[in-house]
Parts: sequence; C-alpha cells; structure tokens
Amino acid sequence: MSNLVVADEAPGAARESRGAGRRRHKMSSRRKKEAFYFWLFISPWLIGFVGFLLGPMIASVYISLTEWDSFTAPEWVGLQNYTEALTEDPVFWKALWNTFYYAAVSVPLGLVIGVWLANLLNKRVRGRKLFRTFIYLPTLVPLVATAMVFKMVLAPSGPLNDMLGWFGIDGPSWLIDETWVKPALIVLSAWGAGGATVLLLSAMNGIPRELYEAAEIDGATPWRQFWSVTFPQITPVIFFNLIMGLIGAFQIFSQVYILTAGGPNNASKTMVPLLFDEAFRFYHFGYASAVAWLLFIVIMAFTLIAFRTSRKWVFYETEVR
Repeated sequence: MSNLVVADEAPGAARESRGAGRRRHKMSSRRKKEAFYFWLFISPWLIGFVGFLLGPMIASVYISLTEWDSFTAPEWVGLQNYTEALTEDPVFWKALWNTFYYAAVSVPLGLVIGVWLANLLNKRVRGRKLFRTFIYLPTLVPLVATAMVFKMVLAPSGPLNDMLGWFGIDGPSWLIDETWVKPALIVLSAWGAGGATVLLLSAMNGIPRELYEAAEIDGATPWRQFWSVTFPQITPVIFFNLIMGLIGAFQIFSQVYILTAGGPNNASKTMVPLLFDEAFRFYHFGYASAVAWLLFIVIMAFTLIAFRTSRKWVFYETEVR
C-alpha cells in the first residue's frame, strides 16, 4: 500500500518540482535589463564576427566547391579544386614543401634565439634596460619596411656579402639563388625574435628566487640551474610562442611577396602567396579557396600535434594542498 501511495504522489511532486524550477529560473526585470545591455554591448563584436569572419569562412567553403572568376556566376564543381591541388598541381606541393621547410627551421630557431636573449637580458648587468629596448625595437618596425631594408642588405653586392668578403667568403646571391633564398627568409624571420624574448623574459622574472637558492645550496652549476629550474618554469611561455610561431610561419606572405614574389623558379613560393596569385592574378577564386582550406587543415593538424606532445614537456604550476 505504501508503495502505491508513493507512486501516486510521485507525478504530483515532479510537477511541483518542475513548476518551482520554472519559477526559480524566471528572470526578474533587473536580470532582463542586464541581459539586454549585455547583448547591446557585445553586438558590435557579434556583427563584426558574423560579417567579417564567420560569414566569409562559410562563403569560402562554398566558393572552394565552385569554379569562379568573380565576374561570372559560380559553377559548381564539387571536390574538383581539392583533387586538382592534391594530384595535378606540382606548384601546390612545392609551395607546401617550402612552407614546411620555412616553419621547421624558423620556428625552432626563433625559440632558441628568444630563450638565449631572454636569459642574457635576465642577468643583473649595467644597461640591461637599454639592451632590452634594442632587442624589442625590430618588432615595432613595420614588416614591409623591414623587408625592404633586408632586400638591400641581401643584395649580391649588399652589406652582408661585403662583410662576408672581409673574411674571404664569397657571399651567395641570397634572393636569386634557389639554394639560398629560403635561408634568406629564415634570417629575416630571426630579426623579429624580440617579441618572444619579451614574453620569455617576463616568465623568467616570475620564477621564485628561492628555487635558485635551493639549487645553489645543492651545488648546481649555472647551466644545471637553467635546465632544472629556469627551463621547466618557462615551458608554458615557450609553448605559447611555439603555437603562435607555427601559425605565423605557415601564413608567411609579406616577406615572400616583397623580397622574391615566390621566385626564383618557385623556390620561395609558400602557401599564402600561392593562393594570393591564384585568386588575384589568375582569378581562380574557387581553387584559391580550396588551397586556403587545405592550409587551414595543415595548420590545425600541426597545432593539435603540438598540444598532444605538450603533455610530455610543458610543466604547469600546481597547487599543493
């Protein structure tokens, strides 16, 4: 009998609970006003996001499945643009290889230079604030201006080859030699290591001094202190610079476009200059959109690999209870 009573009362109790839940979640006039102002204040961002990011992304997916020259109506071709890029276009694979080469060398080199400079600037030496300023200044110069200066520096008769001549070295034709054009772009990328240096220096300044004192008591050398104390503490910042460096390296455009325009013989053509030429020189907007989405997939794949491998070498501070 008691079970029947409980069973009869359960639906009524459930209805009362749902009614109380509805009453409890009913928004007051104040909450409605706050919600209204919330959507009002973020509406410029929402409009910009939909109009300038989400909308163009959806449109580019559709365009990548069509053949379109921006003058006539798009013609649906399905996955033909992707198939052509992956199986029929040798320039695509050369640009992809050039991009891999550039990212594989420039990103680790930038991280090594950034850690080295940050470690030097973290020393208590006279004039270190001035040195920090000098290291960061190149990042404030517009990239176009930097590329134009490097175009003169890397000329066959430019200052760099003149300096190499002082040591009896016959400098190469950096920007017109297929062998040396990619190293020239990598040298230019190292010029902007000041941004990563500032972040790494900030991370080093946040390391507790007590850790170094304990290491000194244990007899650790400066080199051992760096690898056992400094490096593990700054790995989150190194990881951040790695992700941002990968994304930036795979999207390199201005340096290539200004210095070499992808030459000689496509030796320096990377993915973004390739899709730029296909879209705005040859008016193959559908093919260019397909190349852009293939590049997006490549960037996402390398980013995911970096995140998965970060569990083995990135150390985050944990709270001890």
